Amino acid sequence: MRGQQERSGSLFSYVSIEERIPTSHPLRRIRKLADQALDRLNPTFCRLYASEGRPSVPPEQLLLASLLQAFYGIRSERLLLEQVHYNLLFRWFVGLSPDDAIWHPTTFTKNRDRLLTDDVMGLFLEKLMGAPEVKPLLSDEHFSVDGTLLQAWASHASLERIDGQEDPPPPPTGPGEGFGAPKEGKKRAKGDFRGIKLSNETHRSSTDPEARLARKSNAHPAQLSYRGHVLMDNRHDLIVDCRVTQATGTGERDAAKEMAADLTGAHQKTVGADKNYDTKGFVAEMRRIGVTPHVAQNTARSGGSAIDGRTTRHVGYSKSINARRGIEKVFGWIKAFGGLRQFKLRGTEKVGAVFGLHVIAYNLIRLGNLLKPAMRRLSAKMSAQGTDLSTSESLLRMEDHGLRDRMLIVIAR
Repeated sequence: MRGQQERSGSLFSYVSIEERIPTSHPLRRIRKLADQALDRLNPTFCRLYASEGRPSVPPEQLLLASLLQAFYGIRSERLLLEQVHYNLLFRWFVGLSPDDAIWHPTTFTKNRDRLLTDDVMGLFLEKLMGAPEVKPLLSDEHFSVDGTLLQAWASHASLERIDGQEDPPPPPTGPGEGFGAPKEGKKRAKGDFRGIKLSNETHRSSTDPEARLARKSNAHPAQLSYRGHVLMDNRHDLIVDCRVTQATGTGERDAAKEMAADLTGAHQKTVGADKNYDTKGFVAEMRRIGVTPHVAQNTARSGGSAIDGRTTRHVGYSKSINARRGIEKVFGWIKAFGGLRQFKLRGTEKVGAVFGLHVIAYNLIRLGNLLKPAMRRLSAKMSAQGTDLSTSESLLRMEDHGLRDRMLIVIAR
């Protein structure tokens, strides 16, 4: 019998939003991890807001919405809130019921200076990686470090001379007498740099003064950029530290020294890196702070490689070189799927905060995949013992959080 389409829908829905989200959806595991980290940030949020006045949108909801924007590569907050308006999955993830009103897009603008900072994102990453179920997945001995160029929200047309003077007149555009010589009395158009060698010592962007001209290699053009750095744990390719600096020639090595020095513990550690880190100064500094530099040898450099047989003869050296490749996945995901091939904010601090948020999003996706088999094994083990835990969500809903954390640690090991 052919069914008939009903044009008028039902007035009420008796199915809760929790029941509409599949129990196996990956955002369920991600939300549990994010909620636990945000709960540990509650003292920080209390210090950021006034103790009296009109209540604001909960900072936890704003950060969860920003994570959704990173997960799905949504290019603006207006498009994000449009999705939250009619997408039940997004409403459930940020903690809104189907009848709750959606806040205005300018809410993100007003709270960006308060929440999207290096300090808040650093604490967010620290609380996430310090969770009891995450700690067993980390190693405190073997790491990798690398950097990448982050294209700034500025173009060559915004470049101006630092000394305030005007550039010389441009050369003529057509053939004829005096071809190639500047034409007297003609001013150079804005953004016309023909015949001028641009450098960071002579020119600066008027829209983003902290951005610097840099290029990936001689085969790529120079772009106004920042440089992002990450420190990766080699065991499961999780990021334990990140930061953004200006795109200077020694920026990668300087950031690596700082991140390696911030590693806790007095035991011996190893840090893998590519050929760009093979300098005598970097290798000597790593050894001074008690870190073994597992740096790829650059034999083509004048003076030879700074890494000798004392390091390369060990089996762990080749393992670190192979494990270092996993760090490229982070940069690839952030630029291709996270939508950060070019940033839409200006300034080192704001770019660093957005970069840190996307690093946290990458870790959450990675942790959701890593913890899934552990929860399944625990559920199967407890089901065999007669305990009714059919899904991993039953484990996460347990009231005894201490017992839950201990069980997750045992399974992860």
